[in-house]
Amino acid sequence: MPTYDYKCTECGYVFEHFQKMTDEPLKNCPQCKGKLKRLIGPGLGPIFKGTGFYETDYKHKGNSSTSNK
Repeated sequence: MPTYDYKCTECGYVFEHFQKMTDEPLKNCPQCKGKLKRLIGPGLGPIFKGTGFYETDYKHKGNSSTSNK
């Protein structure tokens, strides 16, 4: 479930709310009961898991000047 950022158009209060994608956006500010606007966030960047990618997966091991014949 994603976390959405909201900002109150009346008092300027900014907060995050954890909710399902199918849930309706929040409408009332929890502080002043004013109107809320859902903010567009940058999203989540790539997550790299593993042991180094280039070093372990793509880099050719050994010396390129010597060849196996």
